[in-house]
Amino acid sequence: MRKFFKTFIISCLGFALLLTGIPHSRATAASAIKDIVIDLNVPQVTREVKDKQIDLNALHVYDDGRFMLASENLTWKSSNKNVASVKDGKVTLSGHNGKTFISVSDGKYNDRISIQFKGNQGEILVGKEKGSRYDLIGKAIKQMTIEEKVGQMLMPDFRTWKGQNVTVMNDEIVQLVKKYHLGGVILFRENTVTAAQTTKLVSAYQDAAEKNGLLISIDQEGGIVTRLQSGTDFPGSMALGASRSEELAEKVGKAIGEELNAVGINMNFGPVLDTNNNPDNPVIGVRSFGENPDLVAKLGNAYIKGLHETGTAATAKHFPGHGDTATDSHLGLPEVPHDIDRLKKVELYPFQQAMDAGIDAVMSAHVTFPKIDNTKAISKKDGTEIAVPGTLSHKVLTGLMREDMGFKGVIVTDAMNMQAIADHFGPVDAAIRAVKAGTDIVLMPVGLEPVANGLYDAVKSGDISVGRIDQSVERILTLKLNRGIVKAEVEKSLDEKVSIAEKAWRSAEHLQIEKEAAAKSITLVKNSGVLPLKAAADDKIVVVGSSAPTLLAEVQKHYKNVTMINTAVPLTGANLAAAKAAKYIIVGTNTSTVSGRLPSASLMMLANQMIDETNAAVIGIGIRNPYDIMAYPKVDAYLTQYGTKDVSFEAAVNTIFGVNKPTAKLPVTIYNQDGSVLYGFDHGLGY
Repeated sequence: MRKFFKTFIISCLGFALLLTGIPHSRATAASAIKDIVIDLNVPQVTREVKDKQIDLNALHVYDDGRFMLASENLTWKSSNKNVASVKDGKVTLSGHNGKTFISVSDGKYNDRISIQFKGNQGEILVGKEKGSRYDLIGKAIKQMTIEEKVGQMLMPDFRTWKGQNVTVMNDEIVQLVKKYHLGGVILFRENTVTAAQTTKLVSAYQDAAEKNGLLISIDQEGGIVTRLQSGTDFPGSMALGASRSEELAEKVGKAIGEELNAVGINMNFGPVLDTNNNPDNPVIGVRSFGENPDLVAKLGNAYIKGLHETGTAATAKHFPGHGDTATDSHLGLPEVPHDIDRLKKVELYPFQQAMDAGIDAVMSAHVTFPKIDNTKAISKKDGTEIAVPGTLSHKVLTGLMREDMGFKGVIVTDAMNMQAIADHFGPVDAAIRAVKAGTDIVLMPVGLEPVANGLYDAVKSGDISVGRIDQSVERILTLKLNRGIVKAEVEKSLDEKVSIAEKAWRSAEHLQIEKEAAAKSITLVKNSGVLPLKAAADDKIVVVGSSAPTLLAEVQKHYKNVTMINTAVPLTGANLAAAKAAKYIIVGTNTSTVSGRLPSASLMMLANQMIDETNAAVIGIGIRNPYDIMAYPKVDAYLTQYGTKDVSFEAAVNTIFGVNKPTAKLPVTIYNQDGSVLYGFDHGLGY
């Protein structure tokens, strides 16, 4: 069993060695090595102690301010092997009390750091060396131009290029990475077809970066937001919330991190820490762990811990909370009207817990919070007076997040091309407002050239101070050092990278975690003695509604006398006759909007027709949102699976036939149409 020791100086931040960068010969062509430094001696760097091991890296410092992973001809030593040994920078403590100095030398330069073990107190004390030589980040910033600094703060997407999905690097993108000194990029499903292809694309991005490694980010939440086309399709956050298992959330987070890390993606825009207490929410929904802040916080931190164990940077989103909204910020400007006391108890609580546990980054929400900031602006869309959203609010990002909540990590905006921002503020003004408010990374700016030039001009005019830019660059470089996102003098071969990636994606271990998560998420909400299904040989089962072909295939694994009625509208004629001949009817419903789950919606009319016009026992499956039963509460049995991936269908049907014993609990409250409670939070039946 893994044992974590109480640590001092080292906080709970993980680390992974990502060998990305440019060959040693290119690094020294324009600059010379002037020192070697153990990365943990850099004041801003923290490191997790796990299984009595600490990973250290040697950094070569160059006279132009850059630093790179020293890759060859290094000698690591421990002054007291009774306390700890070291090999290639990996320090392993023996368990004996005492102190040792870990040193590294390249033959010309050397550095050391002390590690003391106090087993009787469960403490590992790390003594950093002192002095100006360790101010790597400060010295790097001093030698950066304004353009280089601003570039670190820009994270565009190159989802498509001239109408084609970007799956391989092209010369035009390489030139943009170099011209604007980009600090990172975000990938989407269009860019991540296979493990080998994604690895090559990511490696090409890193090769294009000139000084600092790139943050390669992605939204790999799991569930309905899954970007890796050929990766493992883990159930999403609400499925994990239904399981109530922190252990499972950590395993899923770690497996996701392993698949990202294997292809060189080093930053995940997850988990969602929104407390989804509004069933009408059109954009968060099953992306949240649930409606209870404590549940969201516990499972969110477990998921984050799993990501960190793989060296993948985690991002909590969407601060200060997008859960209690009924507007999609991709389309409009939502409002959360609550005061600070309520926000601290509900919306802010999971974020505070994640910050306290060492989350790398926080993504802001394009949502207005009038009780925190009632500042108004004039919409560039229609000239009306509108509230300023959290992403552009100094009171939200600096006043609340930085000063009140004490967050010291990286703040990243939600996508700046979303209509809540783009329509009302314009691309350049929005980017300037976001930086002045306190953001560190402008995600998906609309028009890289005008936004970059707008920020340059704002700095040159004094509208944004150089000191304000330096603060962001320091936080970004700190994140990169903490997560090993540093260019290497000698990197792994592309063939070796591809081999590692292909072994990680959809590995046997990950597929088993995927199945476990799906099985433990299935919530049996209602059962009028119908389940587990014990169909006789001559009983007929009909499958109808959403995803009927998928449900049919799963039912046929258990029972052969099954028919599919492939329609999602009220049945007539022969189809209704076929339904009436059934002993059991399984109805799949898949909704994502309030209108979709109204009794008047065609799919819900179909479900109610099965209930009202046949004598069959009707079993409903809420495929995505658990709220679907609101429209057909008279159903004989109802399960919810929280996701549309094949593994969730398999788990739901296994539950219907009793192969999987349901243990999950509702992570949200399901209401009647009149607003009264139909099924409460924590409700769940078993066999």
